[in-house]
Amino acid sequence: MDEALPSRASGRTGADGLGELLARASLGDMEAFEGVYRELAGPVFGTAARVLLDHAQAEEVAQEVFVEVWRQAARYDAAAGGVRSWVLTIAHRRAVDRVRSEQASADRTSRVGRAEPQQTPADEVPEAVEHRLERERVRRCLGRLTGLQREAVRLTYYAGYTQRQAAAALKVPLTTVKGRLRDGLIRLRDCLGVEA
Repeated sequence: MDEALPSRASGRTGADGLGELLARASLGDMEAFEGVYRELAGPVFGTAARVLLDHAQAEEVAQEVFVEVWRQAARYDAAAGGVRSWVLTIAHRRAVDRVRSEQASADRTSRVGRAEPQQTPADEVPEAVEHRLERERVRRCLGRLTGLQREAVRLTYYAGYTQRQAAAALKVPLTTVKGRLRDGLIRLRDCLGVEA
């Protein structure tokens, strides 16, 4: 693991180099994962932006893609295609899923807006209790994060900051915010028992 990352000065990392980096990343080598990220961050963001047509959502999807790549690196099968193709397929799938989710949400909102409310106050009680319990569970899991992880999550997911704005507000480098956000989301996922 003491091998140096491929140099960016000589151009793009070759397919073999990306495969080696991903293999090392699958063993927990953060430096190797950073090499994969540096090589593919632009193409991943570009793929998401072309599908979503929204800069902020494309950033979110790109972040989700790299969290998935980090978690699923060991499942990569070189026989099925190159690392670049694998990662860009994940990016495209995530972006399309986001578009479909947004459309489904808009359709639901439209249907609800046309329909008369049929819910009685008695029907609202179990839903309110369930919502309150879920909020408390999330609050408890947020409390288990480090201060910087919690603030990064709060600013980006609750206050609507971009990662760059969160880094400026927290007075830390953007890479620190990205790392803490990734780690925080993984810890939240594990605490909440969310399926991958």
